[in-house]
Formats: sequence, structure tokens, C-alpha cells
Amino acid sequence: MTAARWTRTVLSLPSLGPEPLAVDEARDAVVGYARGTRWLRFRSPGVPEGRWAQVPAYGWSRFDACPPAENLDADVLLGEGLHGRLDPTGWHAVHDALGALAPLERELAARADGHAFWDLPDDELSVLGEPGTVGALLRRAGHDAGPHAGHVLAALHHRRPALVPHLTRTTRRALLPHLEEGDSGVEAVVRRELRANAAAFGELEAAVRAEVGDARPTRLRLHDVLLWLATTLRFAHARAEGRRVRAG
Repeated sequence: MTAARWTRTVLSLPSLGPEPLAVDEARDAVVGYARGTRWLRFRSPGVPEGRWAQVPAYGWSRFDACPPAENLDADVLLGEGLHGRLDPTGWHAVHDALGALAPLERELAARADGHAFWDLPDDELSVLGEPGTVGALLRRAGHDAGPHAGHVLAALHHRRPALVPHLTRTTRRALLPHLEEGDSGVEAVVRRELRANAAAFGELEAAVRAEVGDARPTRLRLHDVLLWLATTLRFAHARAEGRRVRAG
């Protein structure tokens, strides 16, 4: 693979930390998330003594690279691909939550009126514009997602990758200190960072798409990946894996 050119463009993302992040480093981290591997030892009936195998380190192939789901069962599988297997009770809870949220999802899309999340008017993520705003609807979705909100929001994001943020308890906690007065929720922080770094995220989208051919993540998903890697202390590993993959 021909290496993409290096750039001096940086992302200023307070939710990740006080230092600016070079787009090149962000690209390497996302490529590592997409292509990085880890060692796993497993046993099988044919190899009872066990053996080592390299498996994907992150959820890209089970989520980002998957085609749109055609039904609720497939939606649940997408959530599991990113957040792990569910027991039967949890599986049915996620399935039912996604079904119950279908009207809200349609209302959300109608309210956005074709705008991507990062292009929404300011009032849509402010309590001053409520009720009925995108921010208020996203807050309801998070509340109604139930005990397996990560799985539910992952499926909703996969359905509408330019509109519905995918957030977990870990990334929500990282966003909370950056809330400003009037914000409808932590989603407002994500939008603010996307808007403040519009050109840099555009460059990152293009760089990732040039390196990874099996998915075209929006800047909303790229922000999610970078924030999750940083808050779970996996950023250095993903970046190193990305450099290894690109060098090979």
C-alpha cells in the first residue's frame, strides 16, 4: 500500500486531552482500530492442546465493515459485534428496545431534515430550543435504550451514521466535564468538537478512506473511535498497530 502523505493538520479535542492531536496520528490510530490484531490462545476438538491465533483487536470487522442491518435480529448482532455477546434476557431486551425506539428514530430523522449531526443548527443541541429538538430526542433515546444502552445506540448509529452518536458509559463520563450551560446533553460536546475541527475531520475522513477500503466511517464515528481509544488507554496500541499495518 502506498503511504498517504503526511500533514501538519491537528485536531483540538478537549475531550481527549489538553494537547492537540495530529491528523496523521489520529489516522494511524483509526487504521490500527480497523486492522490491528491481538494474540488469542484457544482449544478445539481437533487441537485439544491449544494453539495461538491472531484475531482482530477491535470491533471494526464486526461492526463498521458490516452492511446495513435488514431486521431487528441483525441490529442486535451489530450491537454484539461491538459490545460483546448478550445472554438470552439481554438479547431480547435490546431487540425490544430497538423496536420500541423505531418511532423516535423516525422523528429524529424528520427533525434533522437531512442535516448531518455536525451541521445541525445550534438550537438543536441546546435546552433553549426544546422541546422536540434533536438533542432532546437523543436524550430520550439514551434513557429508553435500557440496561444495554451501548448495544442499542451502536445499532442506531449503524442505521444513521451521520446523525446518531454512539456513546458508552466510558465515553459519556469523558464528555461530562466539557458540558456548557444550556447544552441538552453530552452529545452537544461532540457536535461542538466536530464543528470546531471541521477541516481537520474532513482531512481525517479522506485519509482513513484512502487506507481502509471496507468501510467509510463518518466523522461522528471517527470522533467516537478516538475518544474510546483515549479513555480506555488503548490509543497507543492502536496507533502502533496502524503504523505497523501501513508500513507493511
